[in-house]
Amino acid sequence: MPDDQYIDPLHEAAERVIEIFSEQEVRIATVESCTGGMIAAALTDIAGSSNVLDRGYVTYSNTAKEQMVGVPEELIEKHGAVSSEVAAAMAEGGLARSDADLTIAVTGIAGPGGGTADKPVGLVWFACAMTWGPTLVLSNQFDNNGRDFIRYHTAMFALQIVLEMLESRPGTQFDEPHGNA
Repeated sequence: MPDDQYIDPLHEAAERVIEIFSEQEVRIATVESCTGGMIAAALTDIAGSSNVLDRGYVTYSNTAKEQMVGVPEELIEKHGAVSSEVAAAMAEGGLARSDADLTIAVTGIAGPGGGTADKPVGLVWFACAMTWGPTLVLSNQFDNNGRDFIRYHTAMFALQIVLEMLESRPGTQFDEPHGNA
């Protein structure tokens, strides 16, 4: 494909999320730390996103996590902001404080600094809370190929998660397989 016709994979994934979520009349909210709003921005780049995106929280600081989505300060102190427990609390708090049916939360270490032996640069925790099922929590260790690389791939992975979680919703049917968005 010629360079002037390059379609960004993140844009394509966001288009697919907007298309499927709109068809299924499902609303989404984002709770983002290390991506700083990239997931919500990718979604709002797509026409029709107002039918799908309820809101986006940028909870970059620990205080924002506490104030905006109710993550307990004690949880952050005990496990750290980059942890499965905090990711789950972010997603569940975002779901409780929005009109969304599904919330995706991300918290991680995008670098170049901030990593430790236990939590290296590139570690990202994801949580997806849904009105129809239990919260999914998982992590991914992205290659340390720079901050932009980690943040971009975190946003991509988050959109893949929300599509897969929508498939788990009772009564959801796709017109065509979505593959790997």
